This record gives sequence, C-alpha cells and structure tokens, in this order.
Amino acid sequence: MEYKRLSDANEITARYMDSILISERLIDSVVADTTMEFLGETFDMPVMTPAFSHLKNYNGREKTGLEEYSIAAKEMNILNFVGMMENDDFSKILATGAKTIRIVKPYADKGKVKDQMQFAVENGAFGIGMDIDHIFGEEGEDVVIGEKMAVQTTDMLQRYVESTTLPFVVKGVLSAEDAVKCADIGAKAIIVSHHHGRLPYAVPPMRVLPEIKGALDGRDVKIIVDCGIASGADVYKAIALGADAAAVGRSMLPALEENGVEGVETFLKGVQKELRFVMSCTGFAKVEDIDDSCLYF
Repeated sequence: MEYKRLSDANEITARYMDSILISERLIDSVVADTTMEFLGETFDMPVMTPAFSHLKNYNGREKTGLEEYSIAAKEMNILNFVGMMENDDFSKILATGAKTIRIVKPYADKGKVKDQMQFAVENGAFGIGMDIDHIFGEEGEDVVIGEKMAVQTTDMLQRYVESTTLPFVVKGVLSAEDAVKCADIGAKAIIVSHHHGRLPYAVPPMRVLPEIKGALDGRDVKIIVDCGIASGADVYKAIALGADAAAVGRSMLPALEENGVEGVETFLKGVQKELRFVMSCTGFAKVEDIDDSCLYF
C-alpha cells in the first residue's frame, strides 16, 4: 500500500477528536445542567459562535449571515464572536443585542486596531480581542482582503490589553508558551485554535489543551477551543480536556445558509441536547464538574 502524507490539519484534528472515546457512569447520575458562568455572565451552555467575517446575505435574505447567527446567539443566550469588519458593520452586530466579543485582525495600521477596539468599548461590546493566527502568510506577513497584517510582540499586545476596559481575548493560541504570555499580559481568555488548518501538520487543539490547562493553572484565564467542533460530544471532550467552552464554526454554516436564524438555533439546540445527554450518561451534573475521567484514548 502506498504511503500518503497527511498535512491537512483539519483532517488530523478530526481523526484525533474521533479517536477519543467516552465511558459511562449511569448509576446515581442526574439530568445535567448545561449552564455556565463566563467572565461574570451566565450563559445557557458552554458553546460559542465563531469569529466569522464577511458572510453574505444567504438566499436573498435581508440580513447578512453575521447578523443572523448573532441574533441566534442572543436568542440562545450564548456568547457571540465576530471577526474582521468595519465599524459600521459591527454596529449592526451590536444592534442584535447579542453579547459579542469583537476579534480584531493584527493590522499593520496600528491606528485602525486602536480605532476598532475603542469603537467596541464605546458601543457596548462584551469584549475585545486579536486574531494572532493571521499574522503570517506564505509570503511573509499576511495580507487579508487587501489589508496588510503585522508581527505582534508581547509589549504590543500588552498595550492593547491596557488600553481597553473590556475583557481581552487572544485568538489563535496553540502552545503552552503563547498561553503563558497571554496570561502575563493580562488577557482574560484565549481561543485555542489553528484557524481551520492554516498551519500544515498543526497539532489538534484538543491534543494540546491539557498542556495549556496545566501551564495556566492558578491563572485567571478562560480557555475556549475551536476547530472541528460539531456536536455536543465534541464540546464535552473539549471541556473534559481543559477548556471552559468550545466554539462551533463551519459546522453551523449549512444550517445558517439554508435557514438563517432558525437554522442556527436548531443546530445549537441539537448541540446542547447532546451535551446534556453525554454529561448525564457520564455522571457530571454541571459543566464545571466535567473532567477527563470518562475519556479513553
């Protein structure tokens, strides 16, 4: 049989996630509660939307996909994330009423970074952050939709953290070393992610989660994980391995494209129901109780 190299981090991630199995603990268990506390607010489940950018109006509907999934996040009482966009588009997201964290790209134009962060503060965002996994591209520093990105140092990120009154989130952490640096600068949360496989052979976020969790022991930093999260069982595994919450991403796009707000709500309800079922079947009554004692590798 011919050996085929596998550099696609998304496939590597999917294979690793699916290799993790779950045992049962049914006796004396109860129907689980999926609510969680995150950065001072209570949400109905430890599931968050992804920091998508530039989604179009699907099937001729009036609102963009970004607005539609934000409305669904509001209705489902989960934390909402959005990515690269101008301030007028972010205003539309805030108008949905969803508790939203804005993830700003690492623009070479530092004035634009500061302007977008300040706009978030002044207009009621839940939090602000930066997408560090878009710093580099194959030609050097990345260019995203015509916008040049820039290297980010610890000092630069710390100045952004200190410039805002909002909780600061760093997206794109995939090592214990970066996680510790985020804690040192005062970030309140990190998103463990390889950004849908930008790095060939990237380690699956769930595989590096325990190491990151251990490195942040005693530090007041929340851990979110994304990449390939598509079900309640995926969310359960992520939390058992050290995350506080998980973000769905491309897995919700078919539902969003076809049925908009209603489609996303239906998808999220399915994730929540499966998470509750798996928690109940493994003896965990609350999200904060989940550990890796029922996982098999």
